[in-house]
Amino acid sequence: MSPTTMKAALLAAPNAPFTLTDVPRPYAGAGDVLVRIHASAVNPLDTKIRRGAAGHAQHPLPAILGIDTAGEVVEVGNGVTGFRPGDKVYGMTGGVGGVQGSLAEFAAVDARLLAPAPSTLSLREAATLPLAFITAWEGLVDRARVQPGQTVLVLGGTGAVGQAAIQLAKALGAAVFATAGASRHAMLNRFGIQIIDSAAASDMKDLVARYTGGRGFDVVYDTAGGESLDRAFHAVARFGHVVSALGWGTHALAPLSFRAASYSGVFTLLPLLSGEGRAAHGQILRETSKLAEQGKIDVTLDARRFTLANVDAAHALVETRQAEGKVVVDIVEGAV
Repeated sequence: MSPTTMKAALLAAPNAPFTLTDVPRPYAGAGDVLVRIHASAVNPLDTKIRRGAAGHAQHPLPAILGIDTAGEVVEVGNGVTGFRPGDKVYGMTGGVGGVQGSLAEFAAVDARLLAPAPSTLSLREAATLPLAFITAWEGLVDRARVQPGQTVLVLGGTGAVGQAAIQLAKALGAAVFATAGASRHAMLNRFGIQIIDSAAASDMKDLVARYTGGRGFDVVYDTAGGESLDRAFHAVARFGHVVSALGWGTHALAPLSFRAASYSGVFTLLPLLSGEGRAAHGQILRETSKLAEQGKIDVTLDARRFTLANVDAAHALVETRQAEGKVVVDIVEGAV
């Protein structure tokens, strides 16, 4: 392989196998950082984009997928002052909207999307954080402005965004509650929160009475959309706030309105798709790094290892929900 090319897992058509191939190596243009990618995390959204099933996240093919990345700065473009070669960085950097993703050896990344990787985590661990924690942060901090002592209910606590929201809400000083299926309660035990069986969440009146004395929760973060968001409107307290990362359906707003509560939607991909708000993502990840270095973020990785040669197997593990932790593709073999 010459210095002008790199290895990448290329997707030629929706739901096709990934093909390991040589492609032109990018360079750092103005405002960009060239990153040697060490690790690429696999999100459920990545698998939907691969299938062509994410209408909100189109990526023209053939393309290099991979939303989350962590790696090392190789060079910086004109106008970039915050990074230098050798820096370890992470971010939610592409894999959507025609922006090259992280299933490749190198990527030219808009420097505004990046932050120094947490010094207390490996690059494999750091790669799992961007999408999930940016989504949680935009909902709990930017929209709901969670305060110490408030009650926060996370509907769907075992997914990546749910676990990020739990940890972030705890770090903000809130009393945290989260729903999970009975078989998955153990996954949340390490967070020291009130776990609510998902079956109980179908009766929000009883749940609100049992856990809040009928008052409702100050903030409800819905990670699932659909009926889960409808239940959130019945769980929120008067003058409270409901946030959803999947608020795309048709919903009756009366329960929310009668509580004089507010609703906010989170669309984490917007800065990647539009170019607007990218600096905010880099800043959120700087704050996330601080939390990680303070020991307030717990990362669990699936023990199985994948490379650019078997990305299909990594995606299959996520799609079948058999992963025991976050799935990561090692771009640098043996990445740590």
